[in-house]
Amino acid sequence: MNLARLAAERAEAGRPVRAGLIGAGKFGSMFLSQVPTITGLEVAAIADLDPDRARTACRTVGWDESRIAATAFTEDGAALAERDDVDVVIEATGNPRAGIAHAQAAIAAGKHVVMVNVEADVLAGPALARRARAEGVVYSMAYGDQPALVAEMVDWARAAGFKVAAAGKGTKYLPAYHKVTPDDVWTHYGLTPEAAAQAGMNPQMFNSFLDGTKSAIEMAAIANATGLNVPRGGLGFPPCGVDDLAHVLRPRDLGGQLEGKGMVEVVSSIERDGRPVFRDLRWGVYVVLEAPNDYAAACFRQYGLPTDATGRFASMYKPFHLIGLELSISVLSAALRGEATGCSREFRGNVAAVSKRGLKAGEVLDGEGGYTVYGRLMPAAVSAEADVLPIGLAHRVKLVRDVADGQAVTFADVEIEEDSAVALYREAMAGRAE
Repeated sequence: MNLARLAAERAEAGRPVRAGLIGAGKFGSMFLSQVPTITGLEVAAIADLDPDRARTACRTVGWDESRIAATAFTEDGAALAERDDVDVVIEATGNPRAGIAHAQAAIAAGKHVVMVNVEADVLAGPALARRARAEGVVYSMAYGDQPALVAEMVDWARAAGFKVAAAGKGTKYLPAYHKVTPDDVWTHYGLTPEAAAQAGMNPQMFNSFLDGTKSAIEMAAIANATGLNVPRGGLGFPPCGVDDLAHVLRPRDLGGQLEGKGMVEVVSSIERDGRPVFRDLRWGVYVVLEAPNDYAAACFRQYGLPTDATGRFASMYKPFHLIGLELSISVLSAALRGEATGCSREFRGNVAAVSKRGLKAGEVLDGEGGYTVYGRLMPAAVSAEADVLPIGLAHRVKLVRDVADGQAVTFADVEIEEDSAVALYREAMAGRAE
């Protein structure tokens, strides 16, 4: 990719790439840990609701006091986005409304945006990307996170002339997980609440990974960036190991488990009875290729790719992802090459807020990973027809009527302010893929 060389040249010229980080949580801290060893990359400013916590994070990841003293710390993400000494804004708050506001401020200020905040991206990514293109700046997914890695694999496959039958990631999943709340999340991770609290682990955030919400959000982001299709009934989470990807992730009419070709899907690392899947892909990503001709299919076999019984479908996978440790790839790509490491292009997938139990009028929804709703993936066109409430807007909104257990919440079910986040969501939805 030559990014290291290009960054080193910028350092030699006295013009290092200057990043501004909004949100010094786990993802942001992982990025900060790498910065001192990357020639040509600096962090000029860090915004966090608690600047002292951000300073502590810098010390925890190994920054020396001189580097901390040379960095500006603030509570105001929008103000960071407007700083003259920032070239690339990294939005890593995890709050969709805040992420949208910060991205808008950065784009208006002529800064590139790396959107770690996948929640914000699936809510308004296509609209934000259009704004960025109009201003001549880059709006990018975050490399190291699974959506960007999958988008890269899909792009590689297409550039090499393959058809993409399926793409996605692995996770730990059972159907019962959709009902899990923060009160009982730690039992599924093999932790006690006390141990989790001591480690600073947020139960609602970790519950989002378990109850299927985060998987739905990430697959929506991949669909919106790559043009792959979304299952009409939501993610199936078929149990599948790496040796069987090409067999399981092909259309049903060919013996697989997908409703068609060109789909996003998540595979489970455990069987439905709780047994571990052999050679699972819990931490990784994959793409299933379809050979465009007999010659390519023969090459699959000759070069050892795992294929289905026909030999026409083969899989490639990456068993791990390093999350924030790889984030600099996006920052440098945006600043030095003017390229995104994945970018929302069209609204193909949406994530509906679905009730975890019967909900009553007057109750307040608590959003992603909480007690009231989880996120279910659905085609954007289907969600528009039903006017479902996306999971990114389902935080601190009051129900005005009852919602049955397992039912998608709609805008008509809630009392919600028509603010800029809602407006941008509707703008993005207006350009959806039918």
